[in-house]
Amino acid sequence: DTGAAQRLGTMFIPKKNRIEVYSYLFKEGVLVAKKDRFKAKHDEMDVPNLEVLNLMKSLKSREYVRETFNWQYYYWYLTNEGIEYLREYLHLPAEIVPATLKKASARPVAAGARPLPPGVERLRPEGEGGGFGRDDGGRGFGRGG
Repeated sequence: DTGAAQRLGTMFIPKKNRIEVYSYLFKEGVLVAKKDRFKAKHDEMDVPNLEVLNLMKSLKSREYVRETFNWQYYYWYLTNEGIEYLREYLHLPAEIVPATLKKASARPVAAGARPLPPGVERLRPEGEGGGFGRDDGGRGFGRGG
């Protein structure tokens, strides 16, 4: 009886949409969605945003994802139990892991230098200047001494 389902507040989500959301979540390991129940589609998938929010609420209640909410956006992170559940639901082999568990490719680092995040370049050689563009050694604003 679909009338009973609607009265209880449950929502029918087509299996195609459920699989698309679960596949994306498993592939990335994380999912972000705006808190907007009336948004026609999610930014990354061809699924109504309301269905994404409700699927993630269900996964959160079963502790398959950890949720953070900030500035009207939800952030969900797969737990180890969630990885196991989605791997079983999507019939994936154990070798396939979410992107959050894959090791980053190693970059060569000069001896004694700290590695920088991807896309960041060193502005000046190590040890030059006092930081923040100051040449006074951090003693003040040109007062000497």
